[in-house]
Amino acid sequence: MSASESLRQEPDERGTWDDVRDLPPSAKLVAKVLEYNETMTQQQIADETLLPSRTVRYALNRLDEENVIDSRFSFSDARKRLYDLDIRS
Repeated sequence: MSASESLRQEPDERGTWDDVRDLPPSAKLVAKVLEYNETMTQQQIADETLLPSRTVRYALNRLDEENVIDSRFSFSDARKRLYDLDIRS
């Protein structure tokens, strides 16, 4: 196994706070807000962080790339997604 193979994460593996460390400040803020508030919609995150919706969407995409968030459709409104922090301790 080469060094690059050992660093590559499996798709189903959860991320860690170390994975968040090198992300942009907006992604770190969104991760911290999700840590304290558990499940939120994109609009709730935007309201809580005072970030524009586009910035929140970018931050959520970056967090998703690092496998540190979990998203699912809302039962009350299927047009919305709910986001949770899913970080290995």
